[in-house]
Amino acid sequence: MQFDARDILRAPVGDHHYMPSTSTSQRRGGPLYGKPNESLIKHRVNGRLPRDHVALRRWLDKKIAYVEEPACRDVPLHRVILDFQEFIEKDAVIYLGFHQMFEQVPNKPPYNHDPTGKPQVRDYRLMLRLLNDIISIAPAFEDHGFVGFPINAILDWPMGTPAGMAMFSRPDVNAQFRKIFDIWAAFLDSEESTATLNRSPNGWFGPQASKAMPNFVETYICDPSLPHHGFKSSNLGTTSSPAAFAPVACESTVYRIAHNVQKTDTFWLKGQPYSLDHMLDFDEDASRFYGGTVYQAFLPAIMYHRWHAPVSGRVLRVTLIPGTYYAESPSEGFPDPDAAASCASQAFLTCVATRALIFIESNNPKIGLMCFMAVGMAEVSTCETTVQAGDVVRKGDEIGMFHYGGSTHCLIFRPETKIKFAPDVDVNADIKLNVPIAHVC
Repeated sequence: MQFDARDILRAPVGDHHYMPSTSTSQRRGGPLYGKPNESLIKHRVNGRLPRDHVALRRWLDKKIAYVEEPACRDVPLHRVILDFQEFIEKDAVIYLGFHQMFEQVPNKPPYNHDPTGKPQVRDYRLMLRLLNDIISIAPAFEDHGFVGFPINAILDWPMGTPAGMAMFSRPDVNAQFRKIFDIWAAFLDSEESTATLNRSPNGWFGPQASKAMPNFVETYICDPSLPHHGFKSSNLGTTSSPAAFAPVACESTVYRIAHNVQKTDTFWLKGQPYSLDHMLDFDEDASRFYGGTVYQAFLPAIMYHRWHAPVSGRVLRVTLIPGTYYAESPSEGFPDPDAAASCASQAFLTCVATRALIFIESNNPKIGLMCFMAVGMAEVSTCETTVQAGDVVRKGDEIGMFHYGGSTHCLIFRPETKIKFAPDVDVNADIKLNVPIAHVC
C-alpha cells in the first residue's frame, strides 16, 4: 500500500546541489571504478578533499613552503598548539605514536614527495606549524581541487597507518584536537574570517566558486551590494538560511542503503558493515532497530549543512556522543589506496566518530520510532542540535546543523518500517531538495 505525499520521506532539494556535476559514466565507468589510477584516492568521496591527489599535493606544498619560510618559522605558536606539543612530548607512548604515524607512511609514490621533490609532512613538528597557520587564516576557494578539510589534508597519510589509528582513537588525543577546533571555530565565526568573502580568483564569490555554486545569490539570504555579501563571518552559505525552501534531512549524495542491519558486526573490516549497538552507543532503544534499515548519505564540503526532520512527530530524545575525529577504518589504510576498491570509512565512522542522535516518534504508525544520526567527520566536529526531547516537529523543520564543512548522516528505521526507495535513489545518487526518496509500505 502506498501513502499520499504526507507520508513520503523527502530529502532537501531544488537547484541547490553545488558540487560540480559528475556524469554517470565518470562515476561508474571512469577511473574510480575502472582501471586504477594512482593519483585517484579511494577514500575521498565526499568533496572534503580532492579525489586527485596531485591537487592535494599542490595545496599542501604551498602550505609547507609558506610555514617553512624564515619569517613564518619565527612566528610563535598559538597557546593551544604549544599545549598540543607539550601533550605529545610529555608522554612516551604518545610521543612514540606521533613519530610512528609519519614513519609508517610508505617511502614510495604518491606518499613520499610533493611536486617540488621535497618530502611531504613527515613529522609532528611540521604538523603543528601547519595547524598553527590554519587556525588563524580564512579558508579560500582553491581552484583545481577544493580542500574543504585542511587539517584532514595534513593528516591524510598518517590516518592510514597503524600508529595513526592507535593515536587518533585515544580520547585524550581527541580532546586535544577538540581544543584546537574550538579556537579555529571562534576565528571562523569572527568578522576577521571574512577576508576571502570576495570576488577574487580564490574568493568565495569569485569565478571558480561561482561555477561550483551557481545561483548562490538567488538561493541564500544575502546582499551582493554589501561588503562580503552581508555575511559577518566565513561560516556562510552552507549554514545560512535558504531563501525559499524547507528541506528535509540533508542535501547529500547517497553513500549506502543497508537492510537487516545487525546488533553488532565487524565494522572495521572490509565492507564496514553497520553495527547498531555501537552506532547508537548502546541506547536504551537500540534493540528496537535490530534488523532494520540504514540509509546513509554524505554532504560534500560546499553543500547546505542544516538538518531537517525526515518525518513529522515528537522528538523522544537527543544524544550527543563524543568520539574520534581522525580515526580511519583499518581496511582503508595502507599498503596501497586502490581507486577501484570499495571507498571511504564512512560506515566505520558511524560507530566511532563524534555524532548526534535525534530519536523521533513519527505520527505515521507505519514509521513509528526512527533515528536521525549526524556524524561529525574530522574537523566537522560540531554537531549542533536545535531541538530537544518533547519538541513536536513537522517534516522539513530544522533540527540541527554541521559547521565548517561536509560530513555524513544516517536515517535509521525499525524492521517493522517497510521502506521502499525510489528507483533513482542509489549509491552516488545526488539527492536534491524536495524530491521524494522513499515511501513506507
